[in-house]
Amino acid sequence: MSKRVVLLFAGQGAQTVGMGQDLASEYPAAAARFAQADAILGFPLSETMFAGPQEQLTRTSRCQPALYVHGLVCLELIRERVAGLEIAGTAGLSLGEFTAHAAAGTFDFETGLRLVARRGQFMEEATDTTAGSMAAMIGGEESAVRALAESCGVDVANFNAPGQIVLSGTREGIARAIAGAKEHGIKIAKELDVAGAYHSRLMQSAQDKLSSELALVAVRTPSVPVVCNYEARRVSEPAEIRLTLERQVTGSVRWSESMRVFLDAGETTFLELGPGGVLAGLMKRIERSATVISVDNAATLESAIAALA
Repeated sequence: MSKRVVLLFAGQGAQTVGMGQDLASEYPAAAARFAQADAILGFPLSETMFAGPQEQLTRTSRCQPALYVHGLVCLELIRERVAGLEIAGTAGLSLGEFTAHAAAGTFDFETGLRLVARRGQFMEEATDTTAGSMAAMIGGEESAVRALAESCGVDVANFNAPGQIVLSGTREGIARAIAGAKEHGIKIAKELDVAGAYHSRLMQSAQDKLSSELALVAVRTPSVPVVCNYEARRVSEPAEIRLTLERQVTGSVRWSESMRVFLDAGETTFLELGPGGVLAGLMKRIERSATVISVDNAATLESAIAALA
């Protein structure tokens, strides 16, 4: 197998109690990185990651930094063990885009962690002051889903894969969208178990606060191509990186198009770093011929190292 890979990083919702625990137990570098994250944040994030409880880990202010740290720990361990690994580019689903930028050197581990912690805090505050929800629309045409969203006053949050689109907005609007899905030719409409309306206009307060934080952060040109969610294109200039990271809080995650950027450039091997294998599942719907190696624990790490080495 080629050692040339595109790195993919998980987004909110992938978190699971126990994430990273075996990595910390078996690899000193991982234990050191988790300890560093706890020190930077000023609270024991790793304890919540390793032992829960689930409701604490699921909090937006906790799961976002947890996924960021976990993804970069997995990458660090891969890089230690696979000589000659060539990173063709990076991307991350929603929160994962911050992890992708850290992997590409746009900002260092600590800077990215502090940003992500603030982002999670701002989004949690927004969910606490708005009554929002989200729903998955499966098996419908994009034009039909867009029309449904507009008629119900909600936003399109995620274009995850062909036939898999997520809507986000007020609870009332989402309820109307679910009720009207069939008449728009959508096979399945299912409300998601989430705290709020992510990637919708209800997150505007979080976006405004994050914009202020981003303005204070030193942003470098990435060392490898990074494809952003908001515009589904490569970004490299510090100003456009700040803007796209800001805008994705209320904007749509154009994941399917983002993957097409790499696929159309001839990339065929992807390395998913994060729990659950969600991105590998989406890739099967986007391009079945692509290879996705998923890493989230010690066993899958060793399998990935064997495959790449």
